[in-house]
Amino acid sequence: MKYTFCLCLALVLSLVGCGGQSAESPAVSERPATETPSADAPESVATSPATPTETKADDGPMEFKPLSSATSSSSGSVKSQSETSVGQLNAEQKINAIMSRLKPLQVMLGNWRGTTRREYEGFKAVDSHEWIWDLRSQSDQPALASASDKSPYLKKASLTWNPTDAVFELTATDREGMDRTFRGDYTDPVHEIIGPDDKLHRVFRLELTQTDQSAQTVGGDRWQISFTQQENNRYLLEVAKRRGTAAFRRFDTVSTQREGTSFALSDSSYGEKECIISQGLGTTAVSWKGKTYWVCCSGCKAAFEEDPETWIARAEKRKSE
Repeated sequence: MKYTFCLCLALVLSLVGCGGQSAESPAVSERPATETPSADAPESVATSPATPTETKADDGPMEFKPLSSATSSSSGSVKSQSETSVGQLNAEQKINAIMSRLKPLQVMLGNWRGTTRREYEGFKAVDSHEWIWDLRSQSDQPALASASDKSPYLKKASLTWNPTDAVFELTATDREGMDRTFRGDYTDPVHEIIGPDDKLHRVFRLELTQTDQSAQTVGGDRWQISFTQQENNRYLLEVAKRRGTAAFRRFDTVSTQREGTSFALSDSSYGEKECIISQGLGTTAVSWKGKTYWVCCSGCKAAFEEDPETWIARAEKRKSE
């Protein structure tokens, strides 16, 4: 009898012990369930600060030999992952990010002739200018640069992309020698149309507003500059001004026509005539160690001749990827 009673008591204690474990088990099973969504959900990856492993383009850092200093798709409003973590990019990745933003503007490369609508001393101003890639003034900040002989607005200009703030920046020197800084973005994004000549034409409108305070020292005028690409061989330089807090008003429009041969766009590639630096249409042949390469402007030619091995290595890496 005593043996039977002990056996029953042991059975009851055993059942109570099992019940205690099963009461705790939901807490154990719930812990992974609450952690799993935050670890796997794409939203948390997109909104959390990027880590170095998230921004690496490959398994190891690219080598890039900076060029020595010489004497110069879609709307820009959307930041890419590499741009939001620009501080973590190595030298070559930063250069690639900037050049990719400037690449749609390569239609401006070449020699141009501009005529103002306003008259100066009874005559319209006529200037000649050239847009080139500037890869030497600041080796880590590529730009599209221009120099004009008689322009009343942009004697010198350098247009680049600021990856930290995700805006285009234009630094310009006017006829009076004043340096001005402009920032802005597309008001009409880059797109392509078929023109009357049945060729593909690239058009856009890039609007940039003066951001520095230098204008306050000379009459209080502030400028707004717009590049309106109408077709491959024509663009407008539109100049607006305002004084104080007044609205910007149109001041002048410079009608600009490409000089020389037509600039052809391709919807695929330029084949052997692709610029080894910008991937644009090569117009000038250069050579290194008995092999011929192509560049699209005098700026790319100067950069290539200064350090051909770096640009050749980068082009080969681009092809392999």
